[in-house]
Amino acid sequence: MMLIVPICFTFFFLNLMGEGLPLKIPVGVVDLDHTSLSRKVCRSLNASELIDISADAESFHDAIEKVRSGEIYGFFYIPSDFQKKAISGGTPTLSFYSNMAVFVPGSLSFKGFKTIAVLTSGGIVKTTLVGMGADEDTAGELLQPVVIRSHPLNNPWLNYAIYLSPSFIPCLLALIVLLMTVFSICQENKTGTSVEWMRLARGNMAVALAGKLLPQTVIFTSVGVAMQAVMFRFLGFPLNCHPLNMIFAMLLLVMACQAFATFITEMLPNLRMAMSIVSLTGILCFSIAGFSFPVEKMYGGVAIFSYLVPIRYYFLIYIDQALNGIPLYYSRFYYMALLAFLLLPALGLRRLAKRLENPIYVP
Repeated sequence: MMLIVPICFTFFFLNLMGEGLPLKIPVGVVDLDHTSLSRKVCRSLNASELIDISADAESFHDAIEKVRSGEIYGFFYIPSDFQKKAISGGTPTLSFYSNMAVFVPGSLSFKGFKTIAVLTSGGIVKTTLVGMGADEDTAGELLQPVVIRSHPLNNPWLNYAIYLSPSFIPCLLALIVLLMTVFSICQENKTGTSVEWMRLARGNMAVALAGKLLPQTVIFTSVGVAMQAVMFRFLGFPLNCHPLNMIFAMLLLVMACQAFATFITEMLPNLRMAMSIVSLTGILCFSIAGFSFPVEKMYGGVAIFSYLVPIRYYFLIYIDQALNGIPLYYSRFYYMALLAFLLLPALGLRRLAKRLENPIYVP
């Protein structure tokens, strides 16, 4: 759990996101027009690097059922009078539907659909203008009077791996740290060896925890730094700060997770209950910490929980330091927040010591 599992999931995620972002999202198309123009739109859809037409639906309801079953992540809808209205100067309607319940595939399919819809609309308008006597250059200037040049900062490749991998991988490590910390403490209570443990620590709960958790801190931090080295050194992920900034953040993340898990154990000194709580918390971190959905867009009652878990502050440090490279001064509160987690175990040391000196295991 401390070495093999972190190494395996690191290479799993890095290989999964090896292309930078998921490409060729399976989608469907509902073509009720069956004309040369609608077939041209379908070919343009299939030529997009973001989506892949893997299903042809006969009707709107058929396409919706395919989305609900998970066969496709969205579909493009071409009405029966599309070419007729386009040629006669009418207002044809193109519709597209994306399953945003699965955020990344839904967003990518939405982007692909919207791009083709806008290009198709522009092409129809340009053809109409040329037919009315305007030359092609004038029609092009009317359609796009202002040319926009986009220069994404710090991640010009728009590589999803640069954003997600340095977030998901430490989050999985944090989950393992939580589980191992709870298991290490509660297993002593379960097997009845906590009495000998406390005797060796001369009844000092702080010394007992330090003796048990510090070796794990060294191992987990070393594994975390190795993960960072693979991403920043060998794979060339952006590191626009001093490496020590991220190494220190990893050390604080490991210690903060250990402190958080210790606090949960103090409140619920039962192996089954404590591991269930930290498992649930660790899994929810992928949703509430802001990796896949911005915290600012969450409901207030949900968003507040994102600031109660250590991984949120590591994520913000990564954004500020590694990606944006801003001065360390402006990230000081995130480092301080991770340090504040180290004070949590002090709230229940006496309660935990009493339970360990008189072990009673409740299945």
